[in-house]
Amino acid sequence: MVSVKLVAERGVGTIAAGVAKAYADCITIAGHDGGTGASPLTSVKYAGSPWETGLPEAHHALVANGLRQRVRLQVDGGLKTGLDVIKGAILGADSFGFGTGPMVALGCKYLRICHLNNCATGIATQDEQLRRDHFHGLPELVMNYFRFIATEVREHLAYLGFEKLEDIIGRSDLLEKIEPLTSKQQGIDLEPILASAASAGRLGAGYGGLRNHPHDTGKLNARILKAFEQALDRGESANMQTDINNFDRSVGARLAGEIARRYGRDGPGDAKFDLTFSGSAGQSFGVWTTAGMHLRLYGDANDYVGKGMSGGRIAISPHPDSSIIAKRSTIIGNTCLYGATGGELYAAGQAGERFAVRNSGATAVVEAVGYHGCEYMTGGTVVVLGRTGSNFAAGMTGGRAFVLDMNDTFERRCNQEQVVVSGINTDETSPDRLLLMSLIKAHVTHTGSEWGQRILDNFEHFMFRFRVVEPKQENVEAPVKPMPLKVVG
Repeated sequence: MVSVKLVAERGVGTIAAGVAKAYADCITIAGHDGGTGASPLTSVKYAGSPWETGLPEAHHALVANGLRQRVRLQVDGGLKTGLDVIKGAILGADSFGFGTGPMVALGCKYLRICHLNNCATGIATQDEQLRRDHFHGLPELVMNYFRFIATEVREHLAYLGFEKLEDIIGRSDLLEKIEPLTSKQQGIDLEPILASAASAGRLGAGYGGLRNHPHDTGKLNARILKAFEQALDRGESANMQTDINNFDRSVGARLAGEIARRYGRDGPGDAKFDLTFSGSAGQSFGVWTTAGMHLRLYGDANDYVGKGMSGGRIAISPHPDSSIIAKRSTIIGNTCLYGATGGELYAAGQAGERFAVRNSGATAVVEAVGYHGCEYMTGGTVVVLGRTGSNFAAGMTGGRAFVLDMNDTFERRCNQEQVVVSGINTDETSPDRLLLMSLIKAHVTHTGSEWGQRILDNFEHFMFRFRVVEPKQENVEAPVKPMPLKVVG
């Protein structure tokens, strides 16, 4: 299922209709209330709009475009009671997201330090001692909370004279406007909100169970899996070359899944599966790449390259016939390496925004990044052979980054709230120098990067321009250890 989360704001209806036409199965409208415990106070109090304004607009746009029955519309943002569920359904929602309420039921004290790894109640932490000594939550506590929610919803439905929650979706005629009590309230016109929610009439309109089948049926992924079928059976190496187009999404996912199913997370031993592509890859190229997979792309790729990868290698460079200057051109999109836990990514060109967000173990070399690079990073190594956007390393609590700062502007672009920036140790036997050189050499080997080769040829000059970014000692997360799992049911 493809789920897309949209912020409640003016114009969200147009965006909702667009993502539905792009084959989303679920659209979440997020209000300004609630949010993660890592949010700064200014974001909690002064950012966003109420979900009550965005939800009816999205519902109206989907009804007007004949898409409402194909999409499940969800709402979240500070929902805590059964009455919130009733209001959300009346304004057009099919399902409802709860975050803060269940967390409090588990024992959360709402200290808003989730990102610091020292949660006082042992919930948002990888520290086993904090979990062992302070976490006392039970699944039954959350189950009981939702039983209370369900009971309250049934009571309100009975009062309104309906049997099912689905019967009141989009029925804004069930709401009555009360007289405004203040001068500010007198200036609020609720008619557009109520009219949007009632766009389908008194019969209402919700998700009809129709599957929003995508245009991309995964033909390339199926062809890749078929080509490697015998090699997978025998545990032997194999290779494949093919063209790729921007409508080919999540290429490599099915092969990664099959490798994991047969061989587990460690992969097929010495067997290697080499895939060479030529063209422009669609979203999520190399998603979940695992041990044994080597993906080589001559061209460029859209957003989410290497998302969730745990092993293997992805190398991307411009097509040999291209005349572009790689280090000045964007070659991969936004949010690449999101949540990666291992593997290698080499890109001879620039990356978009939020590069390596939540990276927790992958190694990457790129030649420039956009805003918010290495955001919330908890592990791994990132080398940037060029300029970065602002807010680099925001919320970074693990891993390291090496950034080439040719204009002495990087420290102004780096969010140093939780990291320290220093120069590289230039001694010939320095571990940092040796590591950096080895990663740039690997980058040149796998992508043929001219800029990388120039840095290597003149390393005695360039090494003084590199900056090392690493977390402050008090923010370094405890190493994550495997937690015992128990199968229930």
